[in-house]
Amino acid sequence: MDKPWLSRYPSDVPEHINPDHYPSLVEMFEQSVQKFADQPAFTNMGSVMTFRKLEERSRAFAAYLQNELKLQKGDRVALMMPNLLQYPVALFGVLRAGLIAVNVNPLYTPRELEHQLNDSEAKAIVIVSNFAHTLEQVVEKTSVKHVVLTSLGQMLPRAKGTLVDFVVKYVKGMVPKYNLPGAISMRKTIQKGRRLQYVKPFMSGDDIAFLQYTGGTTGVAKGAILTHSNMIANVMQAKAMYGPVLIEGRESIVTALPLYHVFALTVNCLFFLELGGSNLLITNPRDIPGFVRELKKNRFTAITGVNTLFNALVNDEDFHELDFSQLKLAIGGGMAVQKAVAEQWKKTTGVCLLEGYGLTECSPLVTVNPYDAGEYTGAIGLPVPSTEVRIIDEQGKVLPNTQVGELQVRGPQVMQGYWQRPEATKEVINGDGWLSTGDIVRFDDKGLIHIVDRKKDMILVSGFNVYPNEIEDVVALHGKVLEVAAIGQPHDVSGEVVKVYVVKRDPSLTKDEVIAHCRQHMTGYKIPKLVEFKDELPKTNVGKILRRVLREENDAKLDKVS
Repeated sequence: MDKPWLSRYPSDVPEHINPDHYPSLVEMFEQSVQKFADQPAFTNMGSVMTFRKLEERSRAFAAYLQNELKLQKGDRVALMMPNLLQYPVALFGVLRAGLIAVNVNPLYTPRELEHQLNDSEAKAIVIVSNFAHTLEQVVEKTSVKHVVLTSLGQMLPRAKGTLVDFVVKYVKGMVPKYNLPGAISMRKTIQKGRRLQYVKPFMSGDDIAFLQYTGGTTGVAKGAILTHSNMIANVMQAKAMYGPVLIEGRESIVTALPLYHVFALTVNCLFFLELGGSNLLITNPRDIPGFVRELKKNRFTAITGVNTLFNALVNDEDFHELDFSQLKLAIGGGMAVQKAVAEQWKKTTGVCLLEGYGLTECSPLVTVNPYDAGEYTGAIGLPVPSTEVRIIDEQGKVLPNTQVGELQVRGPQVMQGYWQRPEATKEVINGDGWLSTGDIVRFDDKGLIHIVDRKKDMILVSGFNVYPNEIEDVVALHGKVLEVAAIGQPHDVSGEVVKVYVVKRDPSLTKDEVIAHCRQHMTGYKIPKLVEFKDELPKTNVGKILRRVLREENDAKLDKVS
């Protein structure tokens, strides 16, 4: 197979990794906590948890799950909380007990939560009290037998934790009333677990580590089966690409993306744990002033995020006053990184914003821009080591790298399939192990891969394919634009026309200005015919703009008119 990207690898990046470098994530964890015992592993709200404390607490939690809850190897445990010190304790406790972690978005509706708990057949859930009212509405209709309850301040020093919980519950009113009889405090599980015997189960790379749910925006959410070997492979792939610029035991990464999201789970939590780095956990990244205050108080050498997060930071005046002298690595993923944002980031921090690409089904990393990129490339980068990629047409025929088509991936990080959904698995993974991503891509002459767009988001104007990413990238270059999203609107003559939704940076911005700006940069059929200004755009909990919601809103308006 032609691999044009290999010549672009930095000289210290290998073509292949060993996906069996560790027998399991448990072994990886044990080696790291022993090697870096007294160094900070996670920091949240000013409180530091060392690798030693993480080992002690997660072992106690694992012992409780094994002895008190009688959970058996392979049982599923749901984790439903934002970025708190409790998350890594619960996560590694679950894995060390030989159980399977099921990450749950805390902002799920009762319907979404009920589906995920029933689909995964979770026997227990660890949940923060802010969202307990959601669980209360559905828990009796699920297989959940045990509820472990925590609060935002529960793992902070006692006085500070009490104050945080008081403010969150009584001043800010962020904990709706709930009734979950039989729920046990996470603090008590750890206290009791310290007195119980932890028995390390036999684990292999083939054992399932996570059911990571995906596809909720396009239909029923499905659980991607990610094994210990899948996750270890992806950790080693990340290390191969970025390890050369990082020093073991010396790095600190800003973790604003939620750890229940697979990007932060692998890159921030697992990769930096293996590296002996520390995670600065940001519980509420939407509070940009509070986020920036945390950054001011903490040393950081790396950061991950989505385009909207980086955009919000570079548009915050106080962010520009921070010390970026130790920052080495900034990685964007989850959605396209826009050129205007990347350029402003580089200007502000002095560090290139490196775009990466992945899917939940790939644990998630597939491609990344190499650490020596230097400047924004507009590409999603190069396939990570031990990863094969190819381009196919709509009939499944393999195309030359010079053409545009759907990206397929094969490698040790590709999931085993969707949980209890063999037909859905066959739709995306063929008999030779190639995973169809649903993303339309092209190679450039340097071997870098460019996302053209998602198949389902493509706009068809008079027979021409128009890709929303391209439209958004151009509109975002306008100095008066803060955020933008593009969709296709049905049209009697051309089939569809381009419509853009814009959040203004400058209140004086007009529709005519947006269209005139696009005329300078794009051919006629790509120019938006419709511009709608909004105060904000709908986003997922990690900040990814939801074009689907905008399409649905627009369709509803058109139905009313007709």
